[in-house]
Amino acid sequence: MLKKLLCATLLLLAPISVAFAQEVRNYEAGVHYQVLPATVTTSDPERVEVVAVFGYSCPHCASLEPMLASWAKQLDDSVAFGHLPVVFSRNWEPLARAYYVAELSGKVEETHQAMFDAVHVQNARFRSTDDIAAFYANFGIDTDEFNKLYNSFAVDTRLKQGQARLRGYQITAVPAMVVNGKYHITGAMAGSNSEMLRVAEYLIAKEREALAN
Repeated sequence: MLKKLLCATLLLLAPISVAFAQEVRNYEAGVHYQVLPATVTTSDPERVEVVAVFGYSCPHCASLEPMLASWAKQLDDSVAFGHLPVVFSRNWEPLARAYYVAELSGKVEETHQAMFDAVHVQNARFRSTDDIAAFYANFGIDTDEFNKLYNSFAVDTRLKQGQARLRGYQITAVPAMVVNGKYHITGAMAGSNSEMLRVAEYLIAKEREALAN
């Protein structure tokens, strides 16, 4: 029940056109996306930052991820794209920590979709840190190294920083996207998850123009 309440429920997974710009629409603040009351600092002021907010236990995030991954590959170098795991409650923390271990190990590309598949396709049950470590061992992260990183200061720091960013982003449901620390989008706001990506594209263009001026 918690997953259903916390995950956005509108899922119309229509195919995405490679050229988003071909379909020009005017999206409205407060209708299709939310303007954050205070801008959250981005990692690179010279690029437009796009953050995909997710939870591995969220089925809607799992449904969106293949579409999101394809979309992200189309972004040019003016856009900095990344993921941010949520921790809505204590039982969301282990897999968020695991994501940061993969990030520190340079293994996100190999493990990110695989973890969604493990949870939602293979119905894997990660009941302990050992279970999670065994999963990541399949991708070249030694179990001892995983456990060391999992409980490390580096992961603790990323978790705390992530939580601070999520508060600034005003995230209450996932999947969600944040563009340049200014705009918060969900499928419910946009009308569907596919339309959420179109709204993100619109806001990227808006921010790219602002950076150029």
